[in-house]
Order: sequence, then structure tokens, then C-alpha cells
Amino acid sequence: MKWKTVIQLAISSFLVIASLVVSARGNTTELLHWSQLAELPPTPGQVIQPGLAGAFCGVHNDALIIAGGANFPLPVWESQKAWHDDIYVLVKESEGSAPDNASYRWITGFKLERPMAYGASVSSSHGVVCIGGNDSGRTYAEVFLLQWNPDKKTITRTSLPSLPDTSAYSSAAMIAEAIYVVGGTIGSGLETAKRNFWSLDMSKLNDPGSFKWEQLPAWPGPSRAFAITSAQHNGTTNCLYVISGRRTNTDKASNSQVQFLTDVYEFSPAVYEPDKYNPVTDTYTGPVTPWRRRRDVPRCVMAGTAMSVGQNHIVVLGGDDGRLYHKVDELKDEHPGFPKEALLYHTITNTWTSAGSIPVNHVTTTAVRWGTDPVSDPIVIPSGEIRPRVRSAKVWQVRLLDSGKRFGIIDFSAIGIYLSAMIGVGAFFSFRNKNSDDFFRGGQRVPWLVAGLSIFATMLSSITFIAIPAKAYATDWVYFMYNMTAIAITPLVILLFLPFFRKIDATSAYEYLEKRFNRAARLFASASFILFQIGRMAVVMYLPALALAAITPMSEHQCIFLMGMLSIIYCTMGGLQAVVWTDTIQTCVLLGGALISLALIVYRLDGGVGGFISTAAAHNKFHIINWDFSSMSFATTALWVVVLGGIAQNLVPYTSDMAVVQRYMSVRDMPSAKRAIWTNAIAVLPASLLFFGVGTALFVFYQHHPGRLDPVFKTDAIFPLFIARELPAGIAGLVVAGVFAAAQSTISTSMNSTSTALVTDFIRPLNRIQSERGYLRVARVSTFTLGVLGTLLALLFASSNIKSLWDQFMKILGLFGGSMCGLFCLGIFTKRANGSGAIIGALVGAAAVFFVERYTDVHLLLYAFVGIAVCCLCGYCASAMFSASGKSIRGLTIHTLEKAESVER
Repeated sequence: MKWKTVIQLAISSFLVIASLVVSARGNTTELLHWSQLAELPPTPGQVIQPGLAGAFCGVHNDALIIAGGANFPLPVWESQKAWHDDIYVLVKESEGSAPDNASYRWITGFKLERPMAYGASVSSSHGVVCIGGNDSGRTYAEVFLLQWNPDKKTITRTSLPSLPDTSAYSSAAMIAEAIYVVGGTIGSGLETAKRNFWSLDMSKLNDPGSFKWEQLPAWPGPSRAFAITSAQHNGTTNCLYVISGRRTNTDKASNSQVQFLTDVYEFSPAVYEPDKYNPVTDTYTGPVTPWRRRRDVPRCVMAGTAMSVGQNHIVVLGGDDGRLYHKVDELKDEHPGFPKEALLYHTITNTWTSAGSIPVNHVTTTAVRWGTDPVSDPIVIPSGEIRPRVRSAKVWQVRLLDSGKRFGIIDFSAIGIYLSAMIGVGAFFSFRNKNSDDFFRGGQRVPWLVAGLSIFATMLSSITFIAIPAKAYATDWVYFMYNMTAIAITPLVILLFLPFFRKIDATSAYEYLEKRFNRAARLFASASFILFQIGRMAVVMYLPALALAAITPMSEHQCIFLMGMLSIIYCTMGGLQAVVWTDTIQTCVLLGGALISLALIVYRLDGGVGGFISTAAAHNKFHIINWDFSSMSFATTALWVVVLGGIAQNLVPYTSDMAVVQRYMSVRDMPSAKRAIWTNAIAVLPASLLFFGVGTALFVFYQHHPGRLDPVFKTDAIFPLFIARELPAGIAGLVVAGVFAAAQSTISTSMNSTSTALVTDFIRPLNRIQSERGYLRVARVSTFTLGVLGTLLALLFASSNIKSLWDQFMKILGLFGGSMCGLFCLGIFTKRANGSGAIIGALVGAAAVFFVERYTDVHLLLYAFVGIAVCCLCGYCASAMFSASGKSIRGLTIHTLEKAESVER
């Protein structure tokens, strides 16, 4: 390749990024956008004010359903409340050019069995579930399902199991298929408010024997009605949140007969153990209570509306603060209505902040999401009460606003220069590749320090740069011990595995398996590796795409395409030497970027380092070990799970991953290979401290500044959010360059190593190519092709809503890696294992991992251990069913390795 072409490529890469600056948008301070849908039709045949309060509301089959409700005939201060039985259905007639421009139409003429209002309602895939309620004379326990048939334009009512007791003014929410009902009154008066907490599993709808309401332990607070209930993820699991409400005041010293509540509680279904609860005595004996008190809401929001938004926020869109509750009769039509301010709660940092002013505050209605996406789909607030006795027929939809991009020319320039430099490195080494050994092993001329840093960069990746800070931000330091197992296994790798790779002078790690077992074992492991690396490329491309899409005008798909294209260019040109040298540069860039970020985060905190440590410690963010061995549950992050899983997970790449083993073989001798491995191990500790520290610092920063959080951002993008919003111009570009560096170090490694495996294990044994130049051309073509496949898969990843890419990565590693590592362990540590038995063991191991992942609650850290253990056990036993192949295993097992002979002289 001519230098003129290389320079043109570098300049073009820079211009592709710089050209996007012109389309960067300014910032917007508004969080919510409000717009009106078609107004609720007037009540048929009655001269009455428009609008309803206490109606059942929900969405089914892309239609908004409003049923029942109550209001006051005009004039409202001289009449009695009237309950209604009408059902209204709002359907979309056409989609507009923008979300707010769609046209809608009301369909009426449907009726409930009786006039009802003030029950709870939940939207489900089965229909709108209507729970309890009352009329002027009694309170009901009945529960029924309303389903909309869009083809026949009909409403179907289906009875469901009744509540254990009558209930009105309760609230409800849904987690997965379970409906939870909170509080409410059993009669017409507030004095009958209870601490009722019931659940109904809709997945058992077709199982009459078990489809019934279950009583659960109530929150550790007072009884209430008119509470807000919402479901949201707290960084660890989906939880139920009970917010505010009101009750009869039991404080005799108070002048108010009503107590306006501001307390907030969180219920975790994942922690709750049904067999530990006695509903008769209302006692729970589980080791961990499923309830915990959270930070109080800034003011009472009784009878309000709320909805989960983004991955970890709850927005409260209305509610009565009780300030004028006792002056209703005095003010009458002079009543100003309820506070016109939305509130935002963040479940991870446990903080409240203002979400800005709102045009209206509708109470005693139910907010529903019209769709499933917590970011892009609108929240609908149908009708409701805008001041005492006064209803509104208006139906509002609320959307989250994108707060804009804050990336300038200096930041783009920093990224452009970095990416252009990487292409330049690839171009430089393209002239040094004369044959396939140069392309795949660097001619074994790579310095041990460079090889070690390349191993470190390969194992680090954007998984570490973005996902580990996000994990530490959302949880704690429990996964830190997982990283430390990488250091613990280093002596084992050097002593027990490295000699075999150096002895056979392998280009592909899987050559050992053919020498020890047979060709089928080699091909199985190589194919598994290739599939895994394509998946890994996709994950580590998607993570930095989050960073760029969050802070630049580019979409996630455009970011993935750009990153994949540039990696393909320099990796295809320069081969392994380009990869390891760019890895070394990228290690410095990404560690430097993380260190700068940590320093700036702590500098911005109130109290500096001391404030950082004290706040983090107060929220148990430095929790590093779960010592609880009382229950040997495989689903926990207890120490034994983390250590055992970490050892197994780290054994996979360091013993059977071509991307890492390739570095062992790129240096000139055994001592250099050992130094390379130790270089990686030494770098793990400070890097882990740095990235877990960044995550904890981010938690403290946003705990101090909750208003700077953006619900639009995914939790995995919390570090990019800080980069985009808080870092100075230029510094943000350098740190994002670190994000690129983290991703590209892994992407390029995966491209080169998969190409190595494909050519060495599948193509070269066919002996169809006559020259090394021919193999070099095939190597470059395969690198390009596999890079394209990884990029396409990353584009698919970008279309899914993944809670934690770290968790997904662990699942992939365990599924594809366990059996590969098991094959090497069988070969090295046993003499009895043979090729046929090893293949059976590998297949059973892969099947076992699939079964464990799909049908058990075993923690994902143990997937690789399951794969290794099952492969070794079944492979060893299966080998007894086949006769020995007769091939020599001298020097290929730990038992036959000649100690007196140096593997390399």
C-alpha cells in the first residue's frame, strides 16, 4: 500500500468525524414535553361537567381504555357526586409526520356492569386489569379484565379472582407478569385505610387452581390510601415503589384530622421468599427483608400520577400536597389547583429532584404508557381532577426530551487525531508483513512488555472502561474480587499451560488439541472461539457506541459503523504487530482518560476526597465481599461464587483463547512469554482500583447532584453522561478517545485472532494455496470479512434494550468458553482422555451451560465453571468407552512432559 493512500485514508477518517460537528445541537433544559390528545367525550345523555376522576385507565392492543369514573353535576358546589359506567376507547386513526401529529378518534357505546370509580388499574398484555373500586353506597372486591378487539371494535369483560377484601383508593403496578396492589380503604371513609399488600400472577391466568391473589408482607410504615405505586429497576433488580398517600391522623396532638404522607418504600420481589411469610400473624422470617425505606418525597403527592422513565427513574407528574386540603370549602372556585411541578426520583442514588414545571396537575387518575419503550413512548394522563370537585376532559401525553449534545470542535479533533494515528500505525506495519507468520505472530519479534500490555488491553476492552464503572455505580465492589482472580491464576497459567503452547511452536492455540486428541477437537474449539469472538466484537463495539451516541449527533448505529470500519482498516493492513502496538498506545490512552476523569469527579465533589469516601461508605458502596455462607445458593454473589466463577472465567481466555495465547507466541522465547503474562497481571490491580473507583465516584457525584442525571441515558452510559456533561472541552474528547481505545484494542485483537484461527485451523490444512503471499492475502481477506460480521452483529445489539452489557458478556463467555477450556484441561491433566471422549465432553459441557442459563437461577459467574467441570468429568468418563488411539502423548500432558528437557533453549 502506498503512503499516499494511507495518508488519504487517515485524513478521510478525521474528516468523517469532524464533519459531524456542524450538525451538533444546542442544549435544552426542559425534560418533559406535554401535548394534548383528543378530549374525553361528554357523558352521554347528562348535563354534567366534562371529565372524570377515579376512572379505570389502561392501554390494550394500541388503544387507550377509560372506564367508569365519577364527577359532579353542574354547579359542582351544589350537587352530589355521580358515578358512571361508560367505557371510552381512544384509537389512532393515522400516524403523523411527528409523534404529536397523529390523529385519534374516540369510540363510545360500551358499558361496565355497574357505575364504579376509584379502583386501581394496570395495563397488561392480557388487557386492562381493573381492581376494586366503589360507588355511592359500597366498596367492591371484584377484579375484571377489559380487552379491546381492534378488528371487531368491541370491548370484552372477563372476571378475574376477587381481592381478599374490598378495596378503593388503592394503587397498583406490574412487574413482569405479577400485579401488586397497595393500600386503599375497605370502606368509604379514610379511617378504613389498611396496609393491604396483594399480588396476582397473570402468568397463571389459565391455571384456575393457582390463579389467585396472594397476601404479601406490608411495607414497614403506616396504612394509607391515595398512594402512588410504580415499578422500576434499582440497578440490581426490578422493584416496586410505594410513594406518599394520606391516612387518618392518629396523633392526638395534631390539629389536622388527616396525615399527609411523604414516606417512600421499595419492595424487591427478588429478595422475597414466600415460604418465610405467615399471613395470619403478618410476620416475615426471611434472612433479608424485601422492604426498605427510601428517601422521602420532597412534598406529599397523594392521589398523584407517576410512571417509570428510562432505566432507573420514576417521574411524578402530579399529586396533591395537602397544603389547602382543609380550606376546600372556604376557597371553592378560588382554589388554585394542585402544585404544577413534576418530581423525578432516581432509584440507584435514592435522590429526588425537580423535573420542571408542568402545565396541569391531574390527580385521582392513572398515568399509563402508550407503548413499551420507557424512553421514546409517551406517558398518557387521561382526564382527572384539576381542583376539588372540578374535572378536566383533557387527555395529555408526556414525552421525555433529549437534552442535546455538548461536544465541540476541540473534542472532535482529539478523537479524529487519535483515530487517524491508529490507521497510521496500521499502515506502518503493513510494509513489514511479508508472510502469514508476520501477519499472525509478528514474526515473533514483539517485545515482551508490548505483548503484556497487549494482553492487558485485550482483556480490558470497553467492557472495563464503561461497564465496570456502570456496575460499581449501580451496585458495589463485589465484582472487584472477580478481577483479582486474574492475578491469582497467573502462576498456574505460566506453570501448567504455557509450556505446552511454546513446545509445539503453535500459530493457533488449537493445534495442541489436534496433537493431543484429534482434528475434530481442534476444529470444535476453533469454531467455538470464532463464534465467541464475533459476539465479543459486537458487545465491545456497542458500548463505546453508547458513549458517542450520547454526546454527538451520531446514532448508535453510525458510531458502530465508524468504529468497525476504522478497526477493520488498520487491522487488515498491519496484522498482529499493528494490533499489539496500537494496544500499547490504547492502554496508555484509556488508563490516562480514566485517571483524569476520576481526578475531576473527586475535585468537583463537596468535601473532595474526604467527601467522596464518607458518602460512598455511608451508602455501602465499598462493599467488596459477601461473607454469607448460610445459604449455598448458586444465585448469589457470595465470595465462593465470585472466586470460583472468577477463576473459571479467567482460565478461559488465559488458557484457551486464541486472542491471548497468540501473544504468548509473538515473543521470541519462554522467559519473554512469562514476563508478558506477569506484565498483564501486575496491571490488573491498579486498573481495577481505577475503574471501580470511577464508578463509585460517579455514584457520589450524582448523589450530590441528582439534577444532572438524564433519564434518557441508559445505566451503562453513566460514564459517557459524565464525560458529555461535566468534562471541560478537549478533555471530554481525550476521554472519549480512551473509550475508543478500549473498544478498538479488543476489536482489532478479535479480528486478527479469529482470522488466525480460520486460516490456520481450517484453510491451511487443505493445502490449496501454494505460497505464503497467498496465505497473507487470505489472512487479510478473512480479517476484513470477520470484522464486517462482528460489526453487523453489533448493529443488531444496538437495537435491543440490555440492562447490563457486563452481564451479557459474562453469559456469552461462559456459554462458548467453558467447553474450550475444558478440552485443554482434559488434554493437559489426564492421560486417559481421548479424542472421542473429549468431543463428547465438550458437547455435553456446552449443553449443560445452555441448560443452566435457560432453566436455573445459577449466577452467571458460574457458567464457565459449569462448562469446564462438565466437559472434564463427562469427557474423562466417556473416554473409557473408546479404545486408545495409539498416538503418542509424550510431552503433551503434565504427566508426560519431560522435566529434564527445557521446552526452549
